[in-house]
Amino acid sequence: KAESYQKLPRGKICTYRLYLPFFACLMLSSSAVHAQQNASPETEMERESLELFEKVIRPTLLDQCIRCHGPEKQKGGLRLDSQDGWKTGGDSGEAVLPGDLDSLLLEVIRYEGGMDMPPKGKLPDSTISAFEEWVKLGAFDPRRTSVSNSAPDTMTDPNPVDASFWSFQPLAAPEVPKVVDHDHWASTSLDCFILEQLNKEKLTPSSRADRETLIRRLHFDLTGLPPSVESIQDFVGDPDPDAWSKLVDHLLDQPEFGERWGRHWLDVVRFAESSGGGRTLLFPDAWRYRDYVIDAFNSDTPYDQFVTEQIAGDLLSSENHLERQKQIIATGFLLLGPTNYEMQDKDILEMDVVDEQLDTIGKSLMGMTIGCARCHDHKFDPIPTADYYALAGIFKSTHSLVHSNVSSWNKVPLPLDREQERLIAEQESKLAEVGQQLQDLKKQLSTLEDDPKTIKPVDKESINGIVIDDDQAVRKGDWIESTSIPGYVGKQYLHDENRDLGSKSVSFFDKNGAVGSYTVYLSYTPGANRSTKVHVAIQHADGETVKVVNQRPKPKIQGSFHELGTFTFDELHSAEITISNQPGQDGVVIADAVILASAKQTLEETFPDATPKKTPEEKAQIESLKVQIASLEQTSKQLESSRIKRPVAMAVADIKSPCDISIAIRGVVSNQGEVVERDVLSAAKWEPFPTIKSQQSGRREFAKWVTDPKHPLTARVMVNRIWYWMMGRGLVRSLDNFGSTGEEPTHPELLDYLASQFVAEGWSVKQLIKAIALSSTYQQSSKNSPSTGLDPENHFYHRANRKRLRAEDLRDTLLQMGGNLDLSRGGPSIKAGTKIEYGYQFESTRRSVYLPIFRNTLPEVFEVFDFADPNIQQGKRNESTVASQALWLMNHPMILQQTEKAARRLLAANGTNEEKIELAFLETLGRLPTKIELEITEQLLSLSAESHSNPKNEPAAANDEMLDRWTMVYQTLCQSVDFLYVN
Repeated sequence: KAESYQKLPRGKICTYRLYLPFFACLMLSSSAVHAQQNASPETEMERESLELFEKVIRPTLLDQCIRCHGPEKQKGGLRLDSQDGWKTGGDSGEAVLPGDLDSLLLEVIRYEGGMDMPPKGKLPDSTISAFEEWVKLGAFDPRRTSVSNSAPDTMTDPNPVDASFWSFQPLAAPEVPKVVDHDHWASTSLDCFILEQLNKEKLTPSSRADRETLIRRLHFDLTGLPPSVESIQDFVGDPDPDAWSKLVDHLLDQPEFGERWGRHWLDVVRFAESSGGGRTLLFPDAWRYRDYVIDAFNSDTPYDQFVTEQIAGDLLSSENHLERQKQIIATGFLLLGPTNYEMQDKDILEMDVVDEQLDTIGKSLMGMTIGCARCHDHKFDPIPTADYYALAGIFKSTHSLVHSNVSSWNKVPLPLDREQERLIAEQESKLAEVGQQLQDLKKQLSTLEDDPKTIKPVDKESINGIVIDDDQAVRKGDWIESTSIPGYVGKQYLHDENRDLGSKSVSFFDKNGAVGSYTVYLSYTPGANRSTKVHVAIQHADGETVKVVNQRPKPKIQGSFHELGTFTFDELHSAEITISNQPGQDGVVIADAVILASAKQTLEETFPDATPKKTPEEKAQIESLKVQIASLEQTSKQLESSRIKRPVAMAVADIKSPCDISIAIRGVVSNQGEVVERDVLSAAKWEPFPTIKSQQSGRREFAKWVTDPKHPLTARVMVNRIWYWMMGRGLVRSLDNFGSTGEEPTHPELLDYLASQFVAEGWSVKQLIKAIALSSTYQQSSKNSPSTGLDPENHFYHRANRKRLRAEDLRDTLLQMGGNLDLSRGGPSIKAGTKIEYGYQFESTRRSVYLPIFRNTLPEVFEVFDFADPNIQQGKRNESTVASQALWLMNHPMILQQTEKAARRLLAANGTNEEKIELAFLETLGRLPTKIELEITEQLLSLSAESHSNPKNEPAAANDEMLDRWTMVYQTLCQSVDFLYVN
């Protein structure tokens, strides 16, 4: 992103040098230097690579490669049935170099370099992209079998774990341990579990963090915004022993809470406002789901209800229209995934959507990689392919797509209150009434103007011009002579039967050799079966002109003639008009006659008797009908413009004929195996799944199963997410994977205790957050202690984890610091009139949760600071440390603008330099400066003043100089580690 950064003006470079000691002081005195403390030894990349391997790579290798590069054959000396095989490579060397997109395997499947594999045909682009992504992520391959082992890789390897795995065990409610607590550190039951483990590891918990640190930590964790200066001062000086508890309650009740925690959930469910793949389409109504999520967290909707509404809200009963709206909108959860709606094979498209839904449901709600079982039995978890298709049948019986050339997502009209429904009914009734009147009047008019009884073959002699009828034309191919539809010239017309496309034509030649400017007319009889793309070529003195004529509507000239245009003809270029049928036409082609009339003639002069004359009474009646029609059309437009627009939502519904589906062998939709009854995961089933009624999808039953207190995964997974969002790391660090390839909990008894309490207390998210916030564990200092050397990664929570500001927290903080953060809530976020995401300008100053989230275009600050990738389900964000982040904080336009605005506000405030320095520190870092920081800042301002002399003592220059100094102070503070991290 370097090209987008502004260069500093020459005059400011020296000023920056003055700030270097200050900047170094902030960096080195900060307690937030240890960025590696919370790093995981196993990367998310490895897990993503493994999942991609199981879903795409392994099935493709088995289907396309193993027969020639397996235990029986090794063409080119290469085996691909194990990791050792492609690492050893064949006659041409290693097949795959992890991370190298020029690896030999990628070259041959891209058909580059002459060795094209597989030889029978190139793999689909999506499969090649998956191989490239797999290699880019490190080419993780769990197949450790030696190449000397003759056993081939198959789809039916036994699963290494079964239903006895820890995460499938019934949820327990462990007793709170009795621990030795000499210092009375433990203040809640939660702390007892933590202290028990610390005692076992001979670790000592850290002291309580100071109040400045705690209020900043809590504000960011609960609202995503820094505390105001007044809030910090009030809390630090509050002697009330319950001040902390009251602060927790206060922040939980703020609307900003739902915005912060709703954004957490939007990460989990891959929320976006565009479709991504193929021709990326905008989701103009996705904001309704976002607002639903924010409102659910603010109102503390019980988590089991929250999940049920998202899976089966449309199938639930409701007490009023607002509850019904909410339930329908919630099911947008199932439609928000990345989808290539352009895919023409609709069966594959439907199964791809179902697969994406199951993948998201599995990871977000149960911490299970269900999608890995689409092509084969899950290699690591007890999820056979039959389980996958039992679940898939439920969502295949759900109406998610509306098919067309480019398909779309399902939309559902939302109910309104009784008065609005009454008004809508009245408006629709009135519109229907006007529409029927219009239809009747237009029918009368059509009868009067075009009465079939009065339409007769057109007499050639009545036309003032050169008439070239079809019996004078040169035909190519077989044309049928017809008199079925009246209004033709002469005794007949021709049609092509819509056959032999591209090989038939009728050419009309002017044998009289007319010279000069002539208007050319085409005669045809209209009909619903006619082509809308009739190809007509006119040869004239200036070359050839091709016209495309729609022969379905009635010709505008007296019901029989269509004007092609005015052309010039001479002795060398006499008129030649050719009608031909073409490949791709959508109906029959009619060829009747061509008329050449002098360009000086009027229509009436050319066609005086082409249709029967109307009596004066008929003419008056026709004019009266036209006036009535025009009046009703105006009325219809007015009614349409004033009607209440019923809102619509991205939402699902059950299809008309729900049914069980077949296993797709190796994931190939057309290769069907046995039919599997709709059901749930067998390893997490405590009793038979209820029989699904024939006219129901089974989503309601599935939602009831996944939110049942007996379910071993749902409560554990959500509790672990809440712990992660509060503590900076999950009790199970692999947040979206509770399977064997994930990590086991560091505190299994605590996880089960919190999960059982979560269920017992009504699945209240706020109650659990408060329990964590009130614990001594949460309130610990993040500073290093003697225990740090024994537990450097803080597995056992002997201190608080230091957390970096998320991308949206950083942006919102800068806007708040500059005094222009727009706190308006809810509603559409995409600018009106936006058609595509590319080139979108993110100009809004609303909170970041209300910025449009496009799959291919994100605000720059989001891209630089590790915003969640909306193309995948991602419960845990990556955290990188790269040069572009430092550059962004140094000189991005947003930094320059907001720090200048903050400096202007500070200059307008009363107070001494010392008081203003303290205010700047509180605004940016949430704390007062240390003594040395205060001295260096004062010295900096003094040196800056000396280096910018103002001999004329002009007030404007002095003001600009002061603004520049304080802007630089704010810029430097925003580059400090204490700004970017929450201690």
